[in-house]
Amino acid sequence: VDFPTLGRPTIPRLKLTGSKSRAQRHGNEHGGQGAPSMLTVSVEEMLTGANVAFNMYPGLAFGAAEALAECATEEQKHKYVEKMINGTWGGTMCLTEPHAGSDVGSATTSAKKNADGTYSIRGTKIYISGGDHDLADNIIHLVLARVEGAPAGTKGLSLFIVPKYRIQADGSRGRPNDVQVASIEHKMGLNGSATCVLNFGEDGQCMGELVGTVENMGISQMFRMMNSARIAVGVQGLSVTASAYYNAVEYAKDRKQGAHYTQWKDPAAPRVSIIQHPDIRRMLLELKATTEGMRALVVKLAMHNDFARQLATVDPDKAAYHKGQVELLTPLVKGYNSEEAYRLCGQAIQVYGGAGYLKDYPVEQYARDSKIFTIYEGTTHIQAMDLVARKLGQAGGTYFQQFLGDVASFVETHSSHPVLGAQVAVLGKAQESLIQAAMSFLGWSQEGKTHRVALVANRFLFLMSQVAVGWLLLDAAVRSVAKLENMPSSHEDYAFYEGKKHSAIWYAKNVVALVEPTIATLIDPDDSAM
Repeated sequence: VDFPTLGRPTIPRLKLTGSKSRAQRHGNEHGGQGAPSMLTVSVEEMLTGANVAFNMYPGLAFGAAEALAECATEEQKHKYVEKMINGTWGGTMCLTEPHAGSDVGSATTSAKKNADGTYSIRGTKIYISGGDHDLADNIIHLVLARVEGAPAGTKGLSLFIVPKYRIQADGSRGRPNDVQVASIEHKMGLNGSATCVLNFGEDGQCMGELVGTVENMGISQMFRMMNSARIAVGVQGLSVTASAYYNAVEYAKDRKQGAHYTQWKDPAAPRVSIIQHPDIRRMLLELKATTEGMRALVVKLAMHNDFARQLATVDPDKAAYHKGQVELLTPLVKGYNSEEAYRLCGQAIQVYGGAGYLKDYPVEQYARDSKIFTIYEGTTHIQAMDLVARKLGQAGGTYFQQFLGDVASFVETHSSHPVLGAQVAVLGKAQESLIQAAMSFLGWSQEGKTHRVALVANRFLFLMSQVAVGWLLLDAAVRSVAKLENMPSSHEDYAFYEGKKHSAIWYAKNVVALVEPTIATLIDPDDSAM
């Protein structure tokens, strides 16, 4: 297998037909391009792979603007969204408080309604990425707070627009809005991204305005941003893993150490590039295959998102299918990509050996940067519980059944493939075993043994992700084998398609093949941890 840093196959043009999507309408209305999600995530991979910390700033501003474009009044959209999209103003999301990490419902930040319709905001938020900087003229904070007299828990939270600087009637920047930086978090990684503790209303002068017109809608409004953010974290995981892989490949091509494995007993044998050593090639192929699988998973979700929006007014039934797959795949994209990023960045360091542990090379930074992906925007376990406790049963289990049906259809179509038939059969067994796991979850829930679901949820998320990735890699491999039939090895695209074939074969044999036996251990409950 050749390891090109980038293949350049001919890509067919994508044309989505029908009415303009909601995203396109918002993008065009507020100065954006209205590009499809598939293009967006592909560009995001490049930007994030170049500098994940810096790309947090525009990423967060876009996410906050998107939430406002969906939930704010027309006046608020006109006032805020375009300037956030074009970079004049930054944006943040402010959920977490010192006493309440993922337990958002216990937030104590308060909002008191004033006579003029504004609200006085008071409280402290922590872990606020991009919480303060001078890259933009203003920063628009979206803050979860509880209006006086509102119900306890998440049902009583409202979402507020709280600018760093007040905005005057003509749209220009006014005086500071009593949003103060209490401290900067000293982090393991992502040190190019300012993560702040923010105090709102310490001097009683912090003014905010309710997003929309109805109080106590904060969680549903914020989750529009949260779901986008979770997908964005999956893109971050992909991006940093891809950068680690590309760097490791280049280093392995250049670094000479040891004799060729066929001459390892000969002390006079010439030193060879370490990419010729079998174990280095094994690690690089795992990096390559998993990176390509992560990318396929992200783009698959983006495709469903595009068609869900595109078909909403044209074919509601098809739109519902695509929307359901977005719901189902979101925890996979976030959970699987983030966990694999941290693990595989460590593997990229291993390719370098001792040099990888030094700051002379970038892979040690990728390892530090990527750890947070498994934590923020909902930890891996939160994603796993969202999957097994909510998404599997959503719409009466329809979304999960449709996913299984898509995989089963692929298996049936390609089970006799002359090159990939054996690997397709492995995928089929893995897909069937997912059903056994889901039935076990149902049984435990009916028996009042829900702790068992929580104990194995993370593993199930990973196993389902591996089935999805194995399917998408094999789908790419089927197409690649067809391309290779009439393509000479001298063609510039040959290595790209040959690499796709081997990525799929490796992943099926070494990862998907373990899904079925792992599920056998998963459904044999172990309560030791309890």
